[in-house]
Amino acid sequence: MKRSTAQLQQRRHLLASLAAATAVAVTLGAPAVFAQGKGPVAINVVDVAGNLALTQDAIQNFANKHPNLISKVTFTKAPAPELPGKLKAMQGANRSDIDLVLTGTDFLAAGIEQGLLVKILPDHQAKFPNLMQNYQPAAAKMQELAGDYGIEVAFMPAGPLLEYNPDKVKQVPTTPQALLAWCKANPNRFIYARPANSGPGRTFVMGLPYLLGDKDPKNPGSWDKTWAYLKDLNSCIEYYPSGTGAVMKELGEGSRDMTVTMTGWDLNPRILGIVPKSYKVAPFQHMTWVNDAHYMVIPKGVPADRVNVVLDLMAYMLTPEAQALTYDKGYFYPGPAVKNVPLSMAPKESQELIKEYGRPEYAKWLEEFPHTQSLDAKAQVEMFRIWDQQVGAQKTK
Repeated sequence: MKRSTAQLQQRRHLLASLAAATAVAVTLGAPAVFAQGKGPVAINVVDVAGNLALTQDAIQNFANKHPNLISKVTFTKAPAPELPGKLKAMQGANRSDIDLVLTGTDFLAAGIEQGLLVKILPDHQAKFPNLMQNYQPAAAKMQELAGDYGIEVAFMPAGPLLEYNPDKVKQVPTTPQALLAWCKANPNRFIYARPANSGPGRTFVMGLPYLLGDKDPKNPGSWDKTWAYLKDLNSCIEYYPSGTGAVMKELGEGSRDMTVTMTGWDLNPRILGIVPKSYKVAPFQHMTWVNDAHYMVIPKGVPADRVNVVLDLMAYMLTPEAQALTYDKGYFYPGPAVKNVPLSMAPKESQELIKEYGRPEYAKWLEEFPHTQSLDAKAQVEMFRIWDQQVGAQKTK
């Protein structure tokens, strides 16, 4: 009798486990993983945008909750301009060492342009029901840039904004012409990073055609005023760092007095103590916000079983509980791309830091000035090429 009861309990436990697994699979849209009876897989995530600050905890949470899907997650970081060559080499050798890339519009543009990415939509649309309706309106416009090859995971109104040391800059420039005059009067005290690997750098360049009156702000090849301006500005800039982190370090240490920034790159370095809390930001007069976003993309060559799991993970990253973590320490302020994820849902630490270091004037500026999305993939690659060749060729480090 005891043996029979034990067997019955074991059978009930097994049925309950299978039911739970099936429920998870249906919720995530991933019944194939369970139907095939595959074991858990190891996932390699590469971040070329600093996005792990917003998403690593949520990714690890998903892995911890679903050990039947993921045995281990490995996180690495790389500069965005280096990844296309690495992926080409791996794909040429039939290797798949990278399962998920977290990227800004820089590698997204290069990956689409060079045919390095798996097409996610509409092939896997079932994994992402009501995708566009779930995004905030401005974030939905940024999802359009992914061209079916990526899923937006974080959103930021971005910039371009000027950040400065108020002890050194007594009258902050409010126009590109005033910035140029200040830069020439204070050589080597203004700095920005190479646009191909810097959100603030490319947002500044993409914002200039609106400020300077170029005829087609979406066509870098036609930006006569913007390229002439950047070449002139180049005369009073010592060099261009390869990333924004180096810019903020120099700004915070006092070797530079002013740079271009975005909402998140304003908050986060001050929260981390890299830039003094007292530093100020200012918008350009009559500016247009060039919105920014981070995306999840899958390189070509990833085996089908791992693709299924990565898609499930990506779907989870759009849930309110995962999106609430993107407030982080203000790195991509505000962070959530989907609707109805207020700051009150974020971890207590995030709420306190953003309330302390955030700027009330952002709400006014976000209402006051119009918004546009970043350039599409082809145009962004063209912009990077022209800037590298005509502006930063001799001064990028």
